[in-house]
Amino acid sequence: MKRTQTQYKQIKPVLPKQRGNVSLSNLQVLNAILYVTEHGCKRRGLPKHFGNWHTIYTRMSRWSKSDALTKVFEHLQKEQLLRILYSTIPMALVL
Repeated sequence: MKRTQTQYKQIKPVLPKQRGNVSLSNLQVLNAILYVTEHGCKRRGLPKHFGNWHTIYTRMSRWSKSDALTKVFEHLQKEQLLRILYSTIPMALVL
């Protein structure tokens, strides 16, 4: 469930601003968190292309404490529900 830059723009306002000299963007961290959630692996087991697992853990912990992670997952749930809803509506009703 990797997010693209365009999809990330919808979620970006929910996340805290990045601070300091960061090695990973919020989008990269979000994709790593979604990977862990989807695959059920441990953060230490993340593929190397996601970056340092400790950086991801630290930011995820900060987002969780500030309730930002909950807001992100709520946004993703609403997005998925709308996708399901629109896929079940017959096209004749839409037109």
